[in-house]
Amino acid sequence: MYLSKNPFTGIVEKEFEVISNEQLQTQLELSQQAFNSWKNTPYSTRSKLLFKMADLLEERSEQYGRLISTEMGKPIKQSVGEVEKCAWVCRFYAESGAEFLNASILESTAVESQLIYEPMGTIFAVMPWNFPFWQVFRFIAPCIMAGNVGLLKHASNVPQCAKAIEQIFIDADALKGLFQNLFINHQQVELVIASPIVKAVTMTGSNKTGSIIASLAGKYTKKTVLELGGSDAFIVFDDADMHSALQQALLSRFLNSGQSCIAAKRFIVHESIADEFVTNFQSLIENLVKGNPLDTETFIGPLVNEIAMNELEAQVTTSISLGAKCLVGGEICEFMRSVYEPTLLYNVPLESPAWTDELFGPVAVVCFFDSDEEAIAMANDSHFGLGASIWTADMDKAAWISQQLQVGTVAINGMVKTEPGLPFGGTNQSGYGKELGALGMHEFMNIKTVSYF
Repeated sequence: MYLSKNPFTGIVEKEFEVISNEQLQTQLELSQQAFNSWKNTPYSTRSKLLFKMADLLEERSEQYGRLISTEMGKPIKQSVGEVEKCAWVCRFYAESGAEFLNASILESTAVESQLIYEPMGTIFAVMPWNFPFWQVFRFIAPCIMAGNVGLLKHASNVPQCAKAIEQIFIDADALKGLFQNLFINHQQVELVIASPIVKAVTMTGSNKTGSIIASLAGKYTKKTVLELGGSDAFIVFDDADMHSALQQALLSRFLNSGQSCIAAKRFIVHESIADEFVTNFQSLIENLVKGNPLDTETFIGPLVNEIAMNELEAQVTTSISLGAKCLVGGEICEFMRSVYEPTLLYNVPLESPAWTDELFGPVAVVCFFDSDEEAIAMANDSHFGLGASIWTADMDKAAWISQQLQVGTVAINGMVKTEPGLPFGGTNQSGYGKELGALGMHEFMNIKTVSYF
């Protein structure tokens, strides 16, 4: 069952039944038929579709933003921004995708050798609820520009978002079967991956789910790209622009009510500025507006469900029992039981859940360092490796520090974020492979060498 339940009100908006195996097979076959046609379309046809979808996303940004906020609880301004970002990625690949697909000449013993890019076929995406439009479009935009087709298994709590995305393709007059939403259960996921029609799998979500998907893909020899959890470090040196660092720290940690893989979660601050940073950070956190995600003034909305709330509460409670100090928050909001109070923990023991685990909610963790080497060691003291931020006026030091961090993305004097032209992906337990940019498009292509002798 796919259940659309408003996390703020607790009201079930809609329910959707899981499809039968027979229906699933029909959709798989339609996907293959679509690929047989789509792979031969000119780049101009693919670009035209992406431009049209971008227009629809922009025209309906308020409508879709409200749907996101109602279904998973993101504050409405952020939801509308997410939809607008989807239009951006569609336009980016419409404008630049053809260039990414150009053949290149390689030096060889042949008269000429070329590297060419060919579409693989049907790509299966397993996507999460926290960015229910963006996660899908950052996969599907390069996918269809490359000549592939897509199948989506979305999170079971955002079925209306999944249906809305599928409808965008219909309204844009896309080829039937080019993109299909699948209301399938966990057992049927293996049927999709096992199908010879499906050539590769992309997945964003938890490490536990990623491990399962990767195991299934390995069983059937299918390529995967995984973007998993993160516990990003946000390193603030003593020469940093304090005002900018604090403003970006607040955004990075508390956007989407803290429910983001790439959010800064561990704030590693030079001890000489520790008091100033913590005092001002606490003040900013205390002034965050909590409430109904459909209210334009709201910055902190509900957590996605009770399970997430209970897990976060247990992580914070355990960390405090182990010695972490709580300056603000640290509990469920008394008058809005679906909202977790924005929280600031400091002097967190490095063996506590607040340091070792991914906190998927509005909880900031601050620790202090004395030397550059200590900051690097603390930042790398994680089994994740998604991103990190470095704050300093010394660009030589920033460049050197960035090379020492075991992560996929580094932002210097800025927050880690994704955008269409920049390849994005993690290392260690944060996954593998790249999304976005030219590399993201090439992940799901047959990169073929052709030599003329």
